[in-house]
Amino acid sequence: MSRIISFYGLLVSLTLLASPALAEDRVVIADFSTGADRSGIAVGWELKEKSGKADVSVVKDEGVAAVRLRSKNTSFSLQKAVNVDLKRYPVLVWRWKVTTVPTGGDFRKSATDDQAAQLFVAFSKTKAIVYIWDSTAPQGMMANAAAPFFMSIKAVVVRSGTADLGKWITESRNVYDDYKKLFGEEPNAVGGMRLQINSQHTGTSAECYFADVAFTKQ
Repeated sequence: MSRIISFYGLLVSLTLLASPALAEDRVVIADFSTGADRSGIAVGWELKEKSGKADVSVVKDEGVAAVRLRSKNTSFSLQKAVNVDLKRYPVLVWRWKVTTVPTGGDFRKSATDDQAAQLFVAFSKTKAIVYIWDSTAPQGMMANAAAPFFMSIKAVVVRSGTADLGKWITESRNVYDDYKKLFGEEPNAVGGMRLQINSQHTGTSAECYFADVAFTKQ
């Protein structure tokens, strides 16, 4: 999963990136209808390449304004700073579609730690939750994820395998509840978000789309 893609740097550089749009009932994190900047990156997001060259574009897919991430033995992410009070907006909602999962990917082993789609929620320089679409690990699994020694990252397997490939799926997670369950304490405000893909450990390929990411009230 290459969670060490300078995730620490994401938290350090929070003030340099765009803030999310705030509405009465939600905090919008990603609305890709705004298109891409001159470099082809989604407006308001920063590209981080860990391994190889990123293949990322803002597209319309089945009428959905989305960002498409393609990995061929590569690892990269889009990230941005946010400031979300989970006591007010505890539920994270997003849409995603995966068309290719890394062959043999499994976050439970460092040698196969590849996922077609990863959605990171960072709370501080040391704690984060990542919601993943894994190739092998069972759906619903919650476990420690690989991380630098100074960090604690928890993985939640939201989808697994190939059964739902090619479908736009809307997800909803109560991040406030997930954090309390995983860390046993009250969460800080969310300070950073990341959309990621990688397949370099297995030396295979992956493709995913993300759209309409937001935090909402209950």
